Amino acid sequence: MTKISKEEVLKIARMSHLDIHEDEIPALMKQLNDVLSYAERVKEVTTTVEEPSMRNVNVFREDVATPSDSASILAEAPEREGTYFVVPAILEHNE
Repeated sequence: MTKISKEEVLKIARMSHLDIHEDEIPALMKQLNDVLSYAERVKEVTTTVEEPSMRNVNVFREDVATPSDSASILAEAPEREGTYFVVPAILEHNE
């Protein structure tokens, strides 16, 4: 594993337009090394995990229109107007 040097921390700070004080550098070096160490562990785990044998399969079906009895559906509506459902307005219309 590569260790982050003081020069690399300063370069990262310059590239990120960050002003850091000299006394902050050791803590930043440790934090960046911890991140890289964690990333290395994740990389090791992902190379040892077997890929699942079953892939996700597209479960979409054809869109098929089926006839239905609109009268029985409209009978269930709390409010209707002719052959339409009446729903509360959610958008205001300003002219």
